[in-house]
Amino acid sequence: MAETGGDRQWPVESFETRSVRIDAQNASATIGADRRATDGKQLLAVTYEPHVDDVVTLNFDKPLDLGGRGDVNLAFDLFNDNPVSTQIFFNIVDDQGRSQRRSAAIAANSSATLYAVLSGYEANVQTGLREIPPSWKSDDVKLFWRNGDRNLDLSRIAKLSFELEAITAPRKLAIDNIRLRANPISDPFFLTEIVDRFGQNAKVDYPIKIHSEAELKQAAAKELAELAASKGAPERSRWGGWTGGPKLRATGHFRTEKVDGKWWMVDPDGYLFFSSAIANVRMANLETVTGYDFEAPSVRKIDPEELTPEDSRDVVPVDPSVRGTRFLASPLRRAMFQWLPAYDDPLGDHYGYRRTFHQGALEHGEVYSFYKANLERRYGDNYMSKWRDVTIDRMRDWGMTSFGNWIDPIYYDNQKMPYFANGWIIGNFKTLSSGFDYWSPLPDVYDPNFKRRARLTIEQIAREVKGSPWCIGVFVDNEKSWGRTDTPRNQYAAVLDALSKPAKDSPAKAQFAKMLKGKYASIAALNAAWKSSFASWEEFDAGVKVADIESAKADLSLLFADYAETYFRTVRDELKRVMPDHMYMGVRMAEWGMPDEVTKAALKHSDVLSYNVYRETIHPETWGFLQKLDRPTIIGEFHIGSTSDTGLYHPGLVIGVDQTDRARMYERYMNSVLDNPMMVGAHWFQYVDDNVTGRAYDGENYNVGWVTNTDIPYPEMTAAARRFNYDLYRRRFGN
Repeated sequence: MAETGGDRQWPVESFETRSVRIDAQNASATIGADRRATDGKQLLAVTYEPHVDDVVTLNFDKPLDLGGRGDVNLAFDLFNDNPVSTQIFFNIVDDQGRSQRRSAAIAANSSATLYAVLSGYEANVQTGLREIPPSWKSDDVKLFWRNGDRNLDLSRIAKLSFELEAITAPRKLAIDNIRLRANPISDPFFLTEIVDRFGQNAKVDYPIKIHSEAELKQAAAKELAELAASKGAPERSRWGGWTGGPKLRATGHFRTEKVDGKWWMVDPDGYLFFSSAIANVRMANLETVTGYDFEAPSVRKIDPEELTPEDSRDVVPVDPSVRGTRFLASPLRRAMFQWLPAYDDPLGDHYGYRRTFHQGALEHGEVYSFYKANLERRYGDNYMSKWRDVTIDRMRDWGMTSFGNWIDPIYYDNQKMPYFANGWIIGNFKTLSSGFDYWSPLPDVYDPNFKRRARLTIEQIAREVKGSPWCIGVFVDNEKSWGRTDTPRNQYAAVLDALSKPAKDSPAKAQFAKMLKGKYASIAALNAAWKSSFASWEEFDAGVKVADIESAKADLSLLFADYAETYFRTVRDELKRVMPDHMYMGVRMAEWGMPDEVTKAALKHSDVLSYNVYRETIHPETWGFLQKLDRPTIIGEFHIGSTSDTGLYHPGLVIGVDQTDRARMYERYMNSVLDNPMMVGAHWFQYVDDNVTGRAYDGENYNVGWVTNTDIPYPEMTAAARRFNYDLYRRRFGN
């Protein structure tokens, strides 16, 4: 590529000549003259069809060299020829298949220049933030990091692709002037003092930003008056069910029933119930990393018998006896804050400690909760009980029918708003790897210690719930890494991992070997089926690699089905033993990991199937299979975010251009759930925005809350909630 212009940029593709091969999946792409072309006279016009995955890919016959030019970013001009905003995913792939994925949204009927920072300090600095602020000022739109390999070979780029997800009507975009640009001179202080004393973005103003404690208290007083005057949604039973519809059999607890071709939950008094809710209403996982740590090893001690994982614990204070060992572990993190209190400050009680982080600038360290500090500023010494009452009043005013998953146990006896209980099966049992262990490896469900830990976890849930009819049901675990379904090797990776282990060290391997020996009379019979050459069962027991996946596929599926069956049966049996009146809500499977064997086991043992679906809608192309399963289903997580009017640096997984757009997309998503006859609810993740500087566990700094870090609700979202929730039952029932 030759350098052009005085601002150091290098053309990659302007579509003036056919220099790349263009592939289109569920889309049509044409190069043609257009007066909007920004480099020459032609651009690439794309019509994306209403499918789940629509992709246009530019393939370079000779790998593209984007390296060797210093610190650079890759930019392109995008035109959105649609009456709604559009989220685009931009993928860069090298000739070894390594990739980086980014995303951004563009407003309806508009254009913008989007760019991805490829190299330099901003591209590589480890801050503990999922996304950092731009290091230079620009009217261009920075693409938000999603995932990928930071070690991408910029000198050998094979593909660039432009993707839309889960659209339900055709979308038209135009792309032009893909170019490599030298990064402008960065602001040396772009990561310094980015957070004020309230935990807000210190360098950006936005509509509901708080500027003083007096303003914070004034906002609280105004909202309390409005909540006191609210009558909530009409035609609601005390449980949130619909008194305007048919009354069914009352059992004193929540259950499910199919009525006129649609699945419903039924409240304890017999009224139809649909769970419209917000998840993660709790203090856990709201802290951010300060940059300090403690030399005393006692702060990092983990009891192997603990039942609550690190990211589900409330703020855990640092013992005063070890505070003298405090030291600065990350000057970069500390410099992000304009203010942190002393431990003897009135707001110093909101410090805590995390013994492990999932990812970030440090492996463990001190954390601080600006949200709890702001609640104390708002409400004074009794802030926790006030927060509990205000949150319940908000849910009722916004028309929510229940809480979602991951609710602070202080709500378990509230007697006003139904909830879902939850637990995690953690411990030092054996594990298996699916190769996609983002959150954690899979448990070895045949390990007796797994069964023991499942029993202990569920007994603890039962002690907390105390048989309450306000508990709708129980979720156990979340987004387990069952395996991806794109290839048989990925789908059965956990089984393959078990087979590679010695049977004496792996209960899963021992079980799988037992099953195969029961099916095949000899190792020769197994070899014939698998096209393998194992010398003996002893060799097989010692650990083997399966070469011909296709030949072994039927048996791998059989083994995986037994694994999934054992997992779900173990959980259900324990739940029904101690909580027979409460529904088992499943494991909230991620859309990226739903193998058939797992779905069948969940179908057999769960009262309600549960999935986390981060898309613009519940797309019929993906979720049509639910009609065949004919089982009540709930969405455990979804969200939409924006950065333009929030002060946050990352919008989240699904993106709107501002709060008005976010509210529009929320209603659209919920209506797509409501219109699916198998769905019995959907839970937005989460109640409170992430920290500007990232949540402590993994750095997520998303605008996914209904309230800011200062506990101020987003008015566009609350208005959308009332519009949807106040009429949800009549729409769902068909009136």
